[in-house]
Amino acid sequence: MRLSTLFVRTLREDPVDAEVASHKLLVRAGYIRRAAPGIYTWLPLGLKVLGKIEQIVREEMAAAGAQEVHFPALLPREPYEASGRWTDYGDNMFRLKDRRGNDYALAPTHEEVFALLVKDLFSSYKDLPTTIYQIQTKYRDEARPRAGLLRGREFIMKDAYSFDIDDAGLDESYRKQREAYVRAFDRIGLDYVIVKATSGAMGGSRSEEFLHPSDIGEDSFVRSPGGYSANIEAVTTPVPPTITLDDAPAAHVEDTPDTPTIDTLVAAANAAHPRSDRAWTAADTLKNVVVAVTHPDGKREIVVIGVPGDRGVDLDRAEGSGQFGAGEVEVEPATPDDLQANPELVKGYIGPTLFTSDGAQAVLGSEGTSGLRYLVDPRVVSGTRWITGANEHGRHVFELTAGRDFVPDGTVEAAEVREGDAAPDGSGPLEIARGIEIGHIFQLGRIYAEALDLNVLDENGKQVVPTMGSYGLGITRALAAVAEGNHDAKGLIWPKNLAPADVHLIATGKNPDIVPAAEKLASDLETAGVEVLFDDRPKVSPGVKFGDAELLGVPTIVVVGRGLADGVVEVRDRRTGEAENVPVDEAANAITRRVTA
Repeated sequence: MRLSTLFVRTLREDPVDAEVASHKLLVRAGYIRRAAPGIYTWLPLGLKVLGKIEQIVREEMAAAGAQEVHFPALLPREPYEASGRWTDYGDNMFRLKDRRGNDYALAPTHEEVFALLVKDLFSSYKDLPTTIYQIQTKYRDEARPRAGLLRGREFIMKDAYSFDIDDAGLDESYRKQREAYVRAFDRIGLDYVIVKATSGAMGGSRSEEFLHPSDIGEDSFVRSPGGYSANIEAVTTPVPPTITLDDAPAAHVEDTPDTPTIDTLVAAANAAHPRSDRAWTAADTLKNVVVAVTHPDGKREIVVIGVPGDRGVDLDRAEGSGQFGAGEVEVEPATPDDLQANPELVKGYIGPTLFTSDGAQAVLGSEGTSGLRYLVDPRVVSGTRWITGANEHGRHVFELTAGRDFVPDGTVEAAEVREGDAAPDGSGPLEIARGIEIGHIFQLGRIYAEALDLNVLDENGKQVVPTMGSYGLGITRALAAVAEGNHDAKGLIWPKNLAPADVHLIATGKNPDIVPAAEKLASDLETAGVEVLFDDRPKVSPGVKFGDAELLGVPTIVVVGRGLADGVVEVRDRRTGEAENVPVDEAANAITRRVTA
């Protein structure tokens, strides 16, 4: 590859829309170019790196017994309609019509058509198990594409699907794919954490994510000293034991003027209604947060979530909780119009029970007078006593007891997770970190096979439904994650096995022997099987050539320049900056040994 003719232009300034290092450097170094928000054109150097990642993934898929196929990205409505995901995906799916008015989608994922392919070709337990995969472009209509390749509308993913006759077979297929991911990410050179995850719109049971720890990652995860790890959306709250109701004091309403926040409420409670054993804290209060849930079919539902007052509501955890039905839902704070439409919800003083002159009257809950669903944090167990709103301005109820004074519709994992919280398995306090999702594996079970009427005959001649696994690996995300973790202030620094070339050879200087010597060295290296990116550009200053070499990130830089007069060329390590002079006659062999070590 000669830079004089290579289809690449480097930039000195960061793109104005770039926020993270991988986005800035991949564009500046000429690996990708923006075509539209969240959509990128791949240039020759970018395709080189992309191809090397794909090759690693293909080799590990083959080692795990998976076979490659390739589906269209443009698919008809019917398979998604059968599974329910034509609706469940909501606005995240790109939909279009052909000239005859038939509905199509740009596929965000391919479970349905994989199942239909197996249904078309296989009919017996003797055909199973089988695992097939593709490396394909996917499309999702991200509302806010950002961070370059990390959150785009078009991306490349490897998705594999296993088909087994029983759950034991699924466990084995899942194990093989999980181990293949470990090997693939080890070879790619990415640090990763395997965490428990939610299944989201995919459905199914067991679900794990591979996250690359990074401060710019969009996923938060937790880990404990004892080995527990989970996406923060999948963290489960240790449920305390229930408390007997026998000695619970009667609930009583008190005037608490000017206390619309938890802090003002706690201060007022300690001043006017102190406890005898200790001071009131925010953890003694029950905060009731009103949210709006938008379902995949567009239906908008108002839900009230009760959490201990020392914690906020994490909307992402609420969305991933599975409490709001199938498909991808959006949970957001309720608007003033929502509150106005539900006048029993008194902002700042919302509680699960309304006290009237006739006695206590349930307000919240699908069976209560409001008709609104009321979900609480798992810590709100029967017998726990709370200070919470009395549904009147300036009034709160004290000693409101769960299981006696109110019964919620259920629990929801929506409270924020905090550093130091106890791991649900008892393995110690939780540490919170951020990561980039680079892989996600699921045990889907029979959800899609049943929806698409996939059956095979078992050994007794009886029709049975196979069980499926789904295994996604983000190819473009992995590339961006590698770039995030391998750069400095000057540019990219690719690992040797992913770099677009093994050697970046620079010819620079006025000595007429320099270019012929560099040409010969390039030829000798290519003959030895070394990939060379040759900067042979005439009339380009040494500073520009060296700057481009550092920006492009090939791990070994070789300079044929003024040292040639002394019979040497300079060999630099891009990562460490260390340099050594190597005799010209020995350079090809020395460099070959270096890059193949």
